[in-house]
Amino acid sequence: MFPVSPEEERVFALLIEAGKGSNATLRVAGGWVRDKLMGLPSDNDIDIAVEGVSGVQYANIVAAYVEKIGLDMRGFSVIKSNPEKSKHLETATMQILDFWVDFAGLRGEAYAEDSRIPEITEGTPEEDSHRRDFTVNALYYNLHSKQVEDFTLNGLNDLDKKILRTPLPPLKTFLDDPLRVLRGLRFASRLGFEIEASAWEAMDNEMVKSALSQKVSKERVGKEVLGAYKILKNGAEPLRMMELAHKLGLL
Repeated sequence: MFPVSPEEERVFALLIEAGKGSNATLRVAGGWVRDKLMGLPSDNDIDIAVEGVSGVQYANIVAAYVEKIGLDMRGFSVIKSNPEKSKHLETATMQILDFWVDFAGLRGEAYAEDSRIPEITEGTPEEDSHRRDFTVNALYYNLHSKQVEDFTLNGLNDLDKKILRTPLPPLKTFLDDPLRVLRGLRFASRLGFEIEASAWEAMDNEMVKSALSQKVSKERVGKEVLGAYKILKNGAEPLRMMELAHKLGLL
């Protein structure tokens, strides 16, 4: 039985009830699923991957439903995409029942021959999972079937072996969003994972390092560094994280 708390069950039931008749499929994606499977405490941030409509469309459906039933909702906002800064997808966020819930549609990509910026298309769960940073973060919890789904076919095995592996070739994964390098160091430190050899080699690639300094906004880097600071402040293997960053020349 997947360990979902009564409070989380209430949020999930509300999200499903709000979208009845929309033909949308909802899945929790990312770190919440990973941490639950590892038996780690999860925070109150939940990422919802929406299939069938866009994340923003479904967020608006939920907002209307919450208002209709008189439930308190705060912080509803839409975050626009910014491909030049590696923010490829428009998302929406809101606070419901003390949980921050982010909504995003499943993502597919198509590249023109003369552009490094992908055209974002509505994707399948398989396409969406392969565009994520690491296989252990590409696991989904289907709110309808209440089952864990591993579309990369490596996520559960890598989680068991404590390995950080990219779903796609590492160089492509990190050039697509160089901030994933910093995320990888944070995960390796916090979770005690080893970085798979080809992923580490790509992290150390000069093109990736250059893209990290030029392509990613200061705000996104700052948010990741603040996340890393929480690790240092809480004393969770800070030396290892600093050693990894030093080896990559990122300090």
